[in-house]
Amino acid sequence: MIKLKVAPKWRLAIAVLPYLCVIMLLKFGAHYMKWEFLSLNALFTGIISANIFLIGFLLSGVLVDYKESEKIPGDLAASFETLADECLILHKNKKTDAARKCLDHLLSMLDSTLKWFYKKERTNKLLNDVADLNEHFFEMETHTQANFITRLKQEQNLIRKMIVRVHTIRETSFVGAGYAITELITCILVGGLIFVRIEPYYESLFFVAFVSFVLIYMIFFIRDLDNPFGYTQDNNHVEEVPLKPLLDAKERIQLRVGMILN
Repeated sequence: MIKLKVAPKWRLAIAVLPYLCVIMLLKFGAHYMKWEFLSLNALFTGIISANIFLIGFLLSGVLVDYKESEKIPGDLAASFETLADECLILHKNKKTDAARKCLDHLLSMLDSTLKWFYKKERTNKLLNDVADLNEHFFEMETHTQANFITRLKQEQNLIRKMIVRVHTIRETSFVGAGYAITELITCILVGGLIFVRIEPYYESLFFVAFVSFVLIYMIFFIRDLDNPFGYTQDNNHVEEVPLKPLLDAKERIQLRVGMILN
């Protein structure tokens, strides 16, 4: 069986097409049954403009979270690598077993973080792993200076903040009431377009299809964009924030650990 590979940028447009087909069938049925009892006037077009304004408001809100989310995997990777570098330096200078244990814990925590993004690990468990770094810091404290441990604690705090931030972004929606009123107005507008009378008829088909497609597409787009970490969602048509920085960091840490410790 041949499967067509669709470019990511067209997935959302294709997902909207079934809804558009249903709307066009209803429009054809309303015209055939002569149920087009509404007339296109300035009030109707004003409602369309108001709905587009609401959609723009929602889009501007979710874009802020999305742009912030794009930085998180890279920042997480940098913090993990910084912790690993500090442990490697201590192990190289002091040959302490505490640094080796901390490196093992970091690699395990990095694996758990990648699983957590795919919801194969619970947030509380990952935060407990972050807190468990304190035990390793305590063991290393007798082998190094206080400012060394301070640097490690700063990176630990950054990792904890980013985990909590990702959890908040993917578990909450931006202004739920805004979604509700936008979806309600869109349904009313699309229903009105089905029964509106526009002459000639072929022009009505074009305008109904165009306006319906734009409104439905933007609602789907904002919904998907609202969760940039939806790796486990089959109905998420927008590309998620890439986790490649974390995967690359894991590979680099494993390589350095193998070169120094083995």
